[in-house]
Amino acid sequence: MIQAEVERNLLGGEMKYTREQVSELSGIPLERVQKLWVAMGFAADVGSDAAMFTDADVEALRGITSLVDRGIIDPDLEVSVTRALGQSFSRLAEWQLGLLNSHILDRLEHRDPGEPADPHAVAAQATLVAEQMLPTLERLQSYVWRRHLASNAARFLDNRGEEVDSRTLVIGFADMVGYTSLTRRIDITELTELLEYFESTVNNVINQGHGWVIKNVGDEVMFAAEDPADAAAIALALQDAASSTEELPSLRVGLARGEVLVRFGDAYGSVVNIAARLTSSARPGTVLVDSTLADALSGNPKFQLRSLRSLRVRGYSRLKASALRRG
Repeated sequence: MIQAEVERNLLGGEMKYTREQVSELSGIPLERVQKLWVAMGFAADVGSDAAMFTDADVEALRGITSLVDRGIIDPDLEVSVTRALGQSFSRLAEWQLGLLNSHILDRLEHRDPGEPADPHAVAAQATLVAEQMLPTLERLQSYVWRRHLASNAARFLDNRGEEVDSRTLVIGFADMVGYTSLTRRIDITELTELLEYFESTVNNVINQGHGWVIKNVGDEVMFAAEDPADAAAIALALQDAASSTEELPSLRVGLARGEVLVRFGDAYGSVVNIAARLTSSARPGTVLVDSTLADALSGNPKFQLRSLRSLRVRGYSRLKASALRRG
């Protein structure tokens, strides 16, 4: 009952349609509806007679398929695009629910001493907070999304002569040294503070250095840059940021340059693998680069490169690497 009340308020309408009714109302075949529903990240085992869908679900399905029908999205990519959208917003919703939950608990803790925690009071607080937060969060999401579109548009237009999914980039990784052992010695609050400081620091350095963050995965950040000199400067600035504070452990950084498959905001290919291997092989506080990037930086007085012996790493028996320093 409480869950239904919260869901109704968040969804902005009654869950009144079955999947067959959604298919009929949207004009989309049932099999296609089910594929898209699963791709968005929702349960596949919805009973045929379960009223789980709202008017908004019908409109969303029409919106997704209209992009294909108008030729904006290739039919073969419909499910992949929907999956990428679902995964991105799933992570965002997880964070927002944590924010919502902490705010609700904070309000409930201020009830009169001895007053029991009424489940309906929790639902009422959730509804109230959602009504206060959702409009603002929706506007912020739209604003940030449009800002990122504007920021990235110039970069993509500059590369309009290249294949859409294939681009020449420098891929970099930076990870915290000793992270696993560190997590055994600190509590959850300290771990939260560490990850927040790490993500904030590396994001600032990368964005200011004309690169962009591809993703954060715990103790590691994956980033990219188009210009070799920018990528090298970012890597050195990351090391400077880590060495100048006691809040962060030492970092290892690895960079590689070449043709990369760019798909739904992520990057794939041997260049990514090489950058990851170089990162794991780097000593704390150092930056390793592959031979392609070393060649691109050769002759630049801002940087100094020292060739190392070939590395034996997983997947590469003789990986050529150089240590990067300031000139």
